[in-house]
Amino acid sequence: MSGENTLKEVIGRLDKALSSLEDAVDFRLERDRQFADADAEVQRMNADRARLAQEIDRSEARAQRLEEVNREVSRRLVTAMETIRAVLDR
Repeated sequence: MSGENTLKEVIGRLDKALSSLEDAVDFRLERDRQFADADAEVQRMNADRARLAQEIDRSEARAQRLEEVNREVSRRLVTAMETIRAVLDR
């Protein structure tokens, strides 16, 4: 019976080892999946950041053009007001 008990103990230890190995593999696969998810999220964030940077660049360029137009309109208004004053002062 001693040989049979020893065989049962060995099989029991083997079962435990296999169970531990399966758990480790499952943990590793889950961690790899999480890493892949995180990597995909980082790539999406980088794409969003690039898109937002382009939008900011376009907005800054538009703001600069509007500022230039505003200065030109202001200059023309001053010129028009001076012309009107000059006509009224005659």
